[in-house]
Amino acid sequence: MKKFATLVALATVAAVPAVAFAETTQVREATEEAASPVALNAGKMLYAADGYRIAPIYRVTAEGNPQVILNGRLVTVPASTLSDVSGKVTSSLSKKEIASAK
Repeated sequence: MKKFATLVALATVAAVPAVAFAETTQVREATEEAASPVALNAGKMLYAADGYRIAPIYRVTAEGNPQVILNGRLVTVPASTLSDVSGKVTSSLSKKEIASAK
């Protein structure tokens, strides 16, 4: 019985690196996909992560951050929060978070 327990323990330890490698590969692929530049231009609609429309992009700054008009204010959305989801410019921020930005 002791030999069986040792074999099970060794098999479990041997399987962990394979699982960790698979997870690391998936995370890296997702990060590379998210890190790809998003095509921004004025007039394109900006969406929240939940799929709701936030506002059309008013203009894009020299740094690549889109600006939208919300509640009569010009608000800059950080480009680091943007991704391309099914051809739509999507921010990880909600409309409320963007509107409350200073």
